[in-house]
Amino acid sequence: MDYRYGSHTVYQIEYHFVWVTKYRYKILKGEVSERIRELVRQTCEAFEIRIVQGVVSKDHVHILVSYPPEMAPSEIMRRIKGRTSSYLFEEFPHLKKKYWEGIFGHEGIFARQ
Repeated sequence: MDYRYGSHTVYQIEYHFVWVTKYRYKILKGEVSERIRELVRQTCEAFEIRIVQGVVSKDHVHILVSYPPEMAPSEIMRRIKGRTSSYLFEEFPHLKKKYWEGIFGHEGIFARQ
């Protein structure tokens, strides 16, 4: 077991998240796939979330993360999805044609502890 340590805590909290693109469009390929990987890594580093494993498929993302006990799973996904979404729309204008409402990820997620 890989325990993590805080100033007064020892913990091992891991969640497996899966989120899909809206309408299951296969847009997560090529440069978009590489960029989403970078953005997820950067976001996780910024919030002390450790990526244990991750896979970006053409229409969904799997990520197994370890995170501090003061964070809720919903907060983790809000940060990751929110940041990646805004940057992807800014950097890849062609995504706006498929997702004119400005949201490329489906609202729901799958989370398993």
